[in-house]
Amino acid sequence: MPRPAAAPGEITVVIPCYNYGHYLPHAVESVLSQHDVDARVIIVDDASPDGSATVAQALADRYPERVRALLHTRNLGHIATYNDGLALVDTEFVTLVSADDVIADGALGRATRLMQAHPQVGLVYGHAASFEDDGDRSHADEFSPPHRPLPETWSIWHGHEWIEWSVRRGRNFILSPEAVLRTDAMHHAGGYDPALPHSGDLHYWLRVAAHWDVGRVNGSPQAWYRVHGGNMHLTTFATMAVDLRHRLAAFNALTDPDLDLEDADELLERARRALAREALLIAARSLDAGDPAEAVAPLRQVAAEISAASAQSRRARLLGRRIARQSRGMPPATAQRALEHGRRQLDRVRWRIWETAGIS
Repeated sequence: MPRPAAAPGEITVVIPCYNYGHYLPHAVESVLSQHDVDARVIIVDDASPDGSATVAQALADRYPERVRALLHTRNLGHIATYNDGLALVDTEFVTLVSADDVIADGALGRATRLMQAHPQVGLVYGHAASFEDDGDRSHADEFSPPHRPLPETWSIWHGHEWIEWSVRRGRNFILSPEAVLRTDAMHHAGGYDPALPHSGDLHYWLRVAAHWDVGRVNGSPQAWYRVHGGNMHLTTFATMAVDLRHRLAAFNALTDPDLDLEDADELLERARRALAREALLIAARSLDAGDPAEAVAPLRQVAAEISAASAQSRRARLLGRRIARQSRGMPPATAQRALEHGRRQLDRVRWRIWETAGIS
């Protein structure tokens, strides 16, 4: 259960920005208005052509003791932007938040209190609620939990246990803006890997969890995650296949000798099986919903690439039968549609479990 801290924690919020200058004032205000924590901000503008650097500097001038602006003179990409900001952190705790996301009221205090009470915890997260907007977020009261908040509690996993949950599901349980790190854990993990621009977060959490415990603040949302066209949503089967490959690249880090995981090969193999299973399941669900057989070919291919054994699995054989049926011009059977309906109900249950417990 939560315990009061002896003194407020000191935390730096690194805000990378590219063409999101119109979001910066609200993002910064969501940090400076936090209570029960000593929070400051580092804005890193990656040579935005929209005038974001001017907004960032104006905020630094307005709050000289709490806001710092680092302005790139040429575009270096988001990974370098992350790392440049993180390299300037000198507080005990740190978090990386996109300029268009919002930290929930009281979230930083809740996260730092957990780590102050449990020195071996290097990473804390919580529920990140999504929202859509039209680009105008001038009022903080526009954000409120979509459901009645649960009582605040803490969950703590041994780092290896959390990794096991992640490989078992082949998933990244953390969206990103809700994650808070102990700065010592950040230094131990090093910077974000430029070779993994699309799965760097998952890669980072695995590296931290290899040496530190993982905590979660349960109850109210810890952050608000903006959903928009630029988010890497999976809208086609081809992009779903690409996402699975990116996740595999992140899980490959488990065999890095620096992580010192004795069962690294076994963990990686379990992750491979989970990713291949997910690819085949998505393909089967799509066919059961009436999608054409040729559309799911990228998923079938990526499953075989990730885990050769998956091609001989029962799930793969059942998928082959579905494809054969569709190829003959036959619609999904009643049983297929009923099965997909049941899966959707299970999705809702799993989503609620993830929202409440942080793993599913």
